[in-house]
Amino acid sequence: MPEPTKKDETPNGQPEESVAPDSNGAMPLPEISLEVSPPPEAVADGKEPVDTDGKKPEPTEPDPLQAVVAQEPSPTENGSNQPQPGGVGVKEQAESGNSTVKEEGPCSPPSTDDDDAAATTPSPTPQAEDANSLKKLSIELPNDSVPVPAMGRKDSVWSLGDGQGPEDLDKPIDSPPRSTLMIESPQSASVAVGGDISFVAKVEAKDLLRKPTIKWFKGKWMDLASKTGKHLQLKETFDRLTKMHTYEMHIIKAKDNYAGNYRCEVTYKDKFDSCSFDLEVKETEQGSQNIDIRSAFKRSSEGQEDAGELDFSGLLKHRNQREPKMDDTPEVDVWEILKNARPDQYEKIAFMYGITDLRGLLRRMKKIPREEKKSEAFAKKLDPAYQADKGGKIRLVVDLADPTVELKWYKNGQEIRSTPNLRKYIFEHKGTQRIMVINNCSLNDDATYSVAAGDEKCATELFVKELPVKIVKQIEAVKTTVNERIELECEVSEEGAQVKWMKNGVEVPTGVRSRYRVKCEGTKHFLVIDDASREDTGSYSIMATGGTSVAHVQVDLKPLKVFLDLQDMKVMLGQPIKLHCEIYPGNVPGRWYRNGQLIQPNDRINIIHRNKVHRLEVATSSLHDTGDYTFVPEGYSQSLSAKIHIIDPPRVHLESLNFPDNTMTIVAGNKLRLEIPITGEPAPRVVWMKGERVILESGHRVRAETYGDQTSLTIDVTEREDTGNYKIVLQNEAGEASASVKIKVVDIPDPPEAPLVPEVGGDWCSMKWEPPKYDGSSPILGYFIERKKKQSSRWMRLNFDLIKETSFEPKKMIEGVPYEVRIFAVNAIGVSKPSEPSKAFTPLAVTSEPTMLVVDDVTDTTVTVKWRPPETIGAAGLDGYLVEYCIEGTDDWVVSNTELTEKTKYTITGLSPGSKILIRVKAMNAAGASTPRTIQHSVLVKEVIEPPKIRVPRHLKQTCTRRVGEAVNLVVPFMGKPRPKVGWMKEGKSIEPTHVSIRNTDCDSIIFIRKAERSHSGKYEMTVQVENYVDTAILDIQIVDLPGPPQCVTIEDVWGGNVALVWTPPKDNGNAPITGYTIQKADKKTMEWYTCIEHYHRTCITITELVVGNEYFFRIFAENMCGLSETATQTKKSALIVKEGMQVKTHEYTDHDFMEAPKFTQPLINTFAIAGYNATLNCSVRANPRAKVIWMKNKIAILDDPRYRMFSNQGVCTLEIRKPSPYDGGMYTCKAVNDLGEAQVDCKLEIKGGFTFFELMQRGVPLHLIDKYMNEKVVEQEK
Repeated sequence: MPEPTKKDETPNGQPEESVAPDSNGAMPLPEISLEVSPPPEAVADGKEPVDTDGKKPEPTEPDPLQAVVAQEPSPTENGSNQPQPGGVGVKEQAESGNSTVKEEGPCSPPSTDDDDAAATTPSPTPQAEDANSLKKLSIELPNDSVPVPAMGRKDSVWSLGDGQGPEDLDKPIDSPPRSTLMIESPQSASVAVGGDISFVAKVEAKDLLRKPTIKWFKGKWMDLASKTGKHLQLKETFDRLTKMHTYEMHIIKAKDNYAGNYRCEVTYKDKFDSCSFDLEVKETEQGSQNIDIRSAFKRSSEGQEDAGELDFSGLLKHRNQREPKMDDTPEVDVWEILKNARPDQYEKIAFMYGITDLRGLLRRMKKIPREEKKSEAFAKKLDPAYQADKGGKIRLVVDLADPTVELKWYKNGQEIRSTPNLRKYIFEHKGTQRIMVINNCSLNDDATYSVAAGDEKCATELFVKELPVKIVKQIEAVKTTVNERIELECEVSEEGAQVKWMKNGVEVPTGVRSRYRVKCEGTKHFLVIDDASREDTGSYSIMATGGTSVAHVQVDLKPLKVFLDLQDMKVMLGQPIKLHCEIYPGNVPGRWYRNGQLIQPNDRINIIHRNKVHRLEVATSSLHDTGDYTFVPEGYSQSLSAKIHIIDPPRVHLESLNFPDNTMTIVAGNKLRLEIPITGEPAPRVVWMKGERVILESGHRVRAETYGDQTSLTIDVTEREDTGNYKIVLQNEAGEASASVKIKVVDIPDPPEAPLVPEVGGDWCSMKWEPPKYDGSSPILGYFIERKKKQSSRWMRLNFDLIKETSFEPKKMIEGVPYEVRIFAVNAIGVSKPSEPSKAFTPLAVTSEPTMLVVDDVTDTTVTVKWRPPETIGAAGLDGYLVEYCIEGTDDWVVSNTELTEKTKYTITGLSPGSKILIRVKAMNAAGASTPRTIQHSVLVKEVIEPPKIRVPRHLKQTCTRRVGEAVNLVVPFMGKPRPKVGWMKEGKSIEPTHVSIRNTDCDSIIFIRKAERSHSGKYEMTVQVENYVDTAILDIQIVDLPGPPQCVTIEDVWGGNVALVWTPPKDNGNAPITGYTIQKADKKTMEWYTCIEHYHRTCITITELVVGNEYFFRIFAENMCGLSETATQTKKSALIVKEGMQVKTHEYTDHDFMEAPKFTQPLINTFAIAGYNATLNCSVRANPRAKVIWMKNKIAILDDPRYRMFSNQGVCTLEIRKPSPYDGGMYTCKAVNDLGEAQVDCKLEIKGGFTFFELMQRGVPLHLIDKYMNEKVVEQEK
């Protein structure tokens, strides 16, 4: 805000007495500003002012009327040569912090815009003041007694790019650019109040396809299309003769607030034209009259459109239309009433006396001078208002009457405390002066400040003005090509400032999906376009509050490069035309022209564009195709040209033949009929000849015929001997003409010889062959190559495009698989028969290098190395390894093993003690030697003594448990050099080699028991000795077996449905503790055993829930870690469950014989399965005793194969095949056997979806099964 002026000065700092009239000599209308505001402390709290007791204060004496004058803006500052009429404006400062309404203080100059423009035209304004700031109402009324000019406010201006910044207001405005659409533009004019005026704009429609769009604006943004009515009319006309659009704007009964700047905009497609003009509304000056306050503050009500509007300008300007007053002095002195009333009574008094403009009333009441009461605490209070720039500092000074009074400072009602660290507020004492300094002012410091001395307070307003952001570094113009990166840079005067980027006057979108990116680095702002296109060409601008910067960006196409120009051509009549050129960029389309006419593609003409290649192809040329051909790339002025000339060599009556060189080719065995039109008057005599032989019309197989206007040669069955030149001789009275036609009888070529395969790689080979001896009288166009696996009968074609050479390299073959290849010769007639297959060959590749090559042992003359096999061996296999060494410092590698070694460990002998050698190992196979693996560091040939140490594996540190009959194979590694001596002892005694086998190596010792017995249990002691060093280890071996059955199972008691059983543990626990018992029961009638309980630990149990009337036997199995005992101990007596209180009478009966030989109640059925998905075969069998089920595949029993699972439950037999492969197909048999006989059922299982040879190898299928499967597959395919 501008800084408040003193009472006796104008806003521009001039005393009232020195104010002079304007340049025209007329005194401008004065303006009076009134303000009424509550006390600052009440405003800060947002409440009504109350005294310290909580009551409303007594009404104070209003301030005397104060005249504040403002100078009218000069024509240069208004941007127009016409003076702006004086107007009355009403502005309201909202209490919300988000409001953008412009605030005017007590001494702010009035706005030069009229009420309508202020109501409908939005304009950017500085940021609103603090939310707690005082709400102010302002109204300007005339006061003829104080003739002072007004001055426009010039601070806090937001630049929109169309206007000028505050610092440029004194500069002349540049003339607008010349019109591109409007032939006649509206001009600035003036009109008297109440008069009519028209503005006319004309647009020529000669080159326009439709009517252009026109808009009329007042100011910058107010569209007048929505304001048409009584005082404004818009009209459009069109003259068909002159093709002229005429647009008129009529203003009827102009008012003074109609004055201002207007703009006319015309838009047509991408064209735009604009014109600005001014309207001045003039009125004769009249003397001032006394105005009744009640009539002065009443709203205007004349006219239907103006009803309800605050038309104060009409009130001031049209005083001659008011009704004359009967008495100059009002009957009631309203001012005296208002002076003596409280502020809360103002509305009531205004209503009583008919005053409707309360805002103007309040502002005038505020200007009434008041008698200031002398303060007891303050000798000098704070000024009414202070102003500071953003970032500056301000000093608030108050002078105390009593320097001992305690002083407190407040900001918006909140006490301010000193901040010694931040140094924001500094309090100073100078005698009776108390000073508060506010450093680094920001917008948050714009507030109401008050100081309290005892019970008295004084307040002030601090206004912080934000300086406009200026453009420090302008945007530079950019000229680039498409697909390049554009970066526009601009630097402003303040860091973090808000700016707007515009393109052609429209704000640039900067969303997530926008092509434009905006970034800010301090005071620098950037607009980045990563992938520029031609649409990005335009005028880019950046707008800040203190200015704008504009630069033009030009995005052009990349320069055209011609890699291959069009060539002049001569084409035979009827032959195709092919024009070809290559340009860059490749994505540029173009058009073809012939003699300046655009060529359109059709069935005969084909236009092709692929990348940078452009082709024009004419299938069959004609005489009309002669001319100049031009190719014009789209968007470029450059073009490529060539001349095409169609020639027709002289020939006689062969125009209908479209054979090159007059040669007709026919396949042997077909019928030939050659018809040639002939002309001549009279009809010529035709003679056909082959060599010296004349072909007669009476011939049988070969004959010539002439009828009408054509002659023909007919060969019923063509043969190779019919090939040759045939001559046609025409004779008549006018002369003689002849022509020759060549007939060529062609056939398919003979098959080539068998190809040779001289070189073979890992997955490729090279092959060569000779052309066929007979090419069928037609050139060989190329060859087709096929290959197949030797064991397969299916040939696979390797090329779909003909190969013109006589050599080829097939690739992507499987290593280790034998292949054969064969050749087909192709000519224009067809494909020959295949050649004989080549000799079988197998692609092979060398292995990868050996891995993990390390030194295992070193002596004075030998070095032992070991390694791991290569990671990739390949189908050629691994023949062995070659070990080489060389003395350090030399490159002479010596082969240590003359014959390949298959082991991965080798000892190099015959070395000199103390020498240093390098060692490397190569893997060898049929394809050659692999890349060598070399030890990184040299090896010193010298013996090293290492104390022995036994490295007992973790699982051998505990008791090693094995079952009787299992093999015991324990490997105990040890260390030590030279080779240690190993000894074994059992329980302090030597081990007999007949019972336990012991085998010692250089690095471990193996104790092996082929078939363990319980006598082999015990502790084995291992001793390793190197010279005087000894190391020992003890291994505990426990051989366990199934336990024996329990002893003496007896029935202790029977009651109700319960039986108590007691037994004793078995004598033989199987060298392992008994872990539990399994109790089973059986009904005496069926003797089928059912388990009652498992893993039972005690030796007594009560069996419950037995069926009354049944008689049960019981048996018990013992269980240890090996399982259940082989036999069970059964009770000798049975337990009869008798119902209590009833006597059971048993009857004698003959037992039914349930014994039955096996019989299948549900047979197997033929099944189809999918490879890789589990398949099951099911059947059901009935037999007693239970039959033993045997599954067979192809009559071979299936035993211990993890791929098969067999189930048998309640007579249902199931065979599950896990993830079957094609070789799992075959005939499956289920056989059931018991003591009374046997039975079997068969079914056929077929697996769909076979595997390749390589997949079967990966699955670990034996080779003989793979060969059998592949042969069966071949037989099935042949069938």
